[in-house]
Amino acid sequence: MTTLLEVAGLKKHFPIHKGLFSRVSGHVYAVDGVSFTIGRGETLGLVGESGCGKSTVGRTILKLLEPTDGTIKVDGQDITRLDGEALLPYRRRMQMIYQDPYASLNPRMTAGEIVGEPLTVHQIGTPQERRDRVAALFERAGLRPEAVNSYPHEFSGGQRQRIGIARALALNPDLIVGDEPVSALDVSIQAQIINLLLELQDELKLSYLFVAHDLAVVEHISHRVAVMYLGRIVELTDKRSLFEMPLHPYTEALLSAVPIPKASARGRKRVILTGDVPSPINPPPGCHFHTRCPYATARCKTEVPTLREVTPGHFASCHLHDGGVKFPLAAG
Repeated sequence: MTTLLEVAGLKKHFPIHKGLFSRVSGHVYAVDGVSFTIGRGETLGLVGESGCGKSTVGRTILKLLEPTDGTIKVDGQDITRLDGEALLPYRRRMQMIYQDPYASLNPRMTAGEIVGEPLTVHQIGTPQERRDRVAALFERAGLRPEAVNSYPHEFSGGQRQRIGIARALALNPDLIVGDEPVSALDVSIQAQIINLLLELQDELKLSYLFVAHDLAVVEHISHRVAVMYLGRIVELTDKRSLFEMPLHPYTEALLSAVPIPKASARGRKRVILTGDVPSPINPPPGCHFHTRCPYATARCKTEVPTLREVTPGHFASCHLHDGGVKFPLAAG
């Protein structure tokens, strides 16, 4: 599989301004050294607790936020410092589906105008060709072509998200970042949208960065999964390995919290983390997870673990693997 997107050492720190002269008194370390790749036609699921930096990673990759440090490469071309016209060709290749299917749509524009806006911005085709393209996108996204003249408030939540998907497809992108695209929808509608995304991936050879907190959805749609905690990736592997044999204590705790039928839960160990998630303004030294980790040692409190290959294709950032510690299987 050829690599489409390569992210190395990505950081995004937001300054905190205080006082009369708005002096910088600190930073929010939202993303703190994230590295991963996404191949063509591949889906990488990005999971973790709320506030861990998942959405910030997606927005920074698309250059909606300027990175503090690190590199972003598309087909081997470094786009980290590009802006303006130099970035336009890459804007066409990378699009986003937002979490809130209503807030992401302009209420003063019709659905057809919303989907056709990227074509207008990038000056693609004649007005008639754009209208034809919008009609085709509506049909592919499962919307009635005559709905092009309706406004966002006239659609249901699932239909609004289909409009968002149609807009993301308008420029024939290579990569789509889904920022929790189904979390605001009913379960039955979630299944429809997920199936649509899978069909589009198979048909158009799309790559996805799928940001989510619902592990069941991530397992269904992803090829590989990256687990984030407080701005860092703590585990990265294919979905089967992650769900069958987690190698980081945080992943173990996440998987143990996934609801499963009572009959299947017999003998499963429930891992309940103690304490609160530390503040990204003042993260703990060493391993960020050591304040809540049941396996933490003195080394964890001072030395930052690197994301390394513990088993073939399975990466984890945990000092405990140096001593051969085996975590209980969360799948029980």
